[in-house]
Parts: sequence; structure tokens; C-alpha cells
Amino acid sequence: MPINVRIPTPLRKLTNEQELVQVDAKNISEAIAQLQSKFPGIQERLVDEKGEVRRFVNVYVNEEDIRFLQNQNTTLKDGDESSIIPAIADG
Repeated sequence: MPINVRIPTPLRKLTNEQELVQVDAKNISEAIAQLQSKFPGIQERLVDEKGEVRRFVNVYVNEEDIRFLQNQNTTLKDGDESSIIPAIADG
């Protein structure tokens, strides 16, 4: 089941400048693993050494923050759209 993942501008150098890429994943954790297999180096920008989504990275599924869903266990279904959005720091 293909899921569209919207890639932010700062990470597009890793995706050959593609804004929208497709993965076939059941949840966010699988989606990140597939992004890594297609675009080596992207995973370390998204998750820390414990495998948690980095504090300054927000991941949304259909415009809902996964932190308010099931984090990386958030289920994905056919046609969902996930967006990776870098947090903007204050000050």
C-alpha cells in the first residue's frame, strides 16, 4: 500500500530533489526504514541513536502530529500522506 511522504526542502538533497516520495509501509517506523533504504543517510536526520524521532523533527500523518497518535507505531493505510517538517527554533 503506497504512502506518499512529503520531504522538506533541507532533506531533498538526499532524495534527488524529490518533494514527494512513495513508500510501502504499515507504520511510521517502517516508512522511515524504507526511506533509509531508498535514500541512505536520511534516517539519521530523522531519528536519534535510540530510534526515537528527533525533537526538532515533526512527522505528520494526514496533518496529525504522530506525537499525539502512536508515534512511530502510528498505522499507515493506502492513500495516507505523511509529512516530515523540521521544527523552527525560537530566538
